[in-house]
Amino acid sequence: MSIALFLSILLVAACGLIYELIAGTVASYLVGDSVFQFSTVIGTYLFAMGIGSFLSRYVNRQLATQFVRIELLIAVVGGFSSSALFLAFAFTQGFELLLYLIVLVVGTLVGLEIPLLIRLVKNRFRFQDAVSHVLTFDYLGALFASVLFPLVLVPKLGLIRSALFFGIVNAAVALWSTRLFADQLVRPRRLQLACLATIAVLSVALVEGSRINAFAEDNIYADEIILSRDTPYRHIVLTKCKDDLRLFLNAHLQFSSRDEYRYHEALVHPGLASAAGARSVLVLGGGDGLAVREILKYPRVERIVLVDLDPEMTRLFSQNALLTSLNNGSLRSPKVTVVNADAFLWVDSATDVFDFVVVDLPDPTNYALGKLYTTVFFAALGHHLSDRGTFVVQSTSPMFARKSFWCIDETIKEAGYRTFPYHAYVPSFGEWGFVLASRHEYAPPEILPGGLRFLSAANLSSLFDFPADMARVSMPANHLNDQVLVRTLEAEWREISR
Repeated sequence: MSIALFLSILLVAACGLIYELIAGTVASYLVGDSVFQFSTVIGTYLFAMGIGSFLSRYVNRQLATQFVRIELLIAVVGGFSSSALFLAFAFTQGFELLLYLIVLVVGTLVGLEIPLLIRLVKNRFRFQDAVSHVLTFDYLGALFASVLFPLVLVPKLGLIRSALFFGIVNAAVALWSTRLFADQLVRPRRLQLACLATIAVLSVALVEGSRINAFAEDNIYADEIILSRDTPYRHIVLTKCKDDLRLFLNAHLQFSSRDEYRYHEALVHPGLASAAGARSVLVLGGGDGLAVREILKYPRVERIVLVDLDPEMTRLFSQNALLTSLNNGSLRSPKVTVVNADAFLWVDSATDVFDFVVVDLPDPTNYALGKLYTTVFFAALGHHLSDRGTFVVQSTSPMFARKSFWCIDETIKEAGYRTFPYHAYVPSFGEWGFVLASRHEYAPPEILPGGLRFLSAANLSSLFDFPADMARVSMPANHLNDQVLVRTLEAEWREISR
């Protein structure tokens, strides 16, 4: 019986932390700024647990019955939390209100659990042993949940079904508790029926989880969703409308097949076409293989190493027929080596040297991405450049995020390079910016590979001219310990969205 009791405590703790992790992850997926979202969710959750612990002093009668009821409430609120948040984001303006309401409710109920458990088991153990046992298994449950969440739950079940599954676990603990504390219950049969009903409802929702997700996403994305997948790193959605494929990561558009060629031609060719002797190329990010497709237009390039964090991303763009037709099967080329790793850590530890480097990473919308746009990162990148090596960085929009663009340029300069900023118009995004960098002078190439749809030797030089509304503004560099770029970009995009 003691083993069953301690296992119940472990599962209860795991459930509570899972709901907290799901709330933070959903918020960071849909709203962005994962540091802010997780900080405020965790803070609110812990505050609510304090409220629950305080309120537990007023629960003096039928402790076992109250514990079972609390478990059922957590099962329902926590189990449906992810579904409710996705639906709120899709159909209402009250996403953040609902987010913190759910966190407050779940946190308060979880805060009630531990004091009640200690009081329920104090007759079976000495008080100090009861406290020790309950807290030990509570913390073990938290460790179990923190490991299980990124490695199993998100990639295998997704956020909606993960919450529903642990709702079932909560309800199962409630049902088991009616046996553990049978001698303390007044009407166990009624509670058992409530537990079974809750498990049944959550089980049906779990089976229909994909439909719930599809219903919410159909209102978030304008076009038909042909693929939706959660990975430990992001939420991937692919939509299709006639001949237009669109990739979204965490609800943010990454490319449209109708105009992505403009972006990728502008990203690769101004730098690589000028590096006449380039034989080896490194791509950081760009797991879609579209930048690699452009690099493969140079027969002289013998080796391409692509470093992308998410193995699911590179797998999709290596195997999915629609996607390989877009990137021309570039990731399957014998010249290409795919490495699934964090670009920051890879650059710090690898020893390979390259003639040209493409930094095709997402915008620095949070501090985890912001570190890839710091003086430390760009200085480390220099160790991978050959003597005449050059690199290019996608650098957000000089029109809509003008300060951020020039902040990136200044950061690269401070890291010890000469910079050559330029921009191109991509209809899906507007004006988009890039920064070429090297330790030597640069001149736009006079010859480009054949088959380009946007760039030509005639229009290439114009990309380096900035009109007055995109002209340079004075900005500080972005440092690892003071990521001004992340704060600036957030403020600029917030201003646009008003």
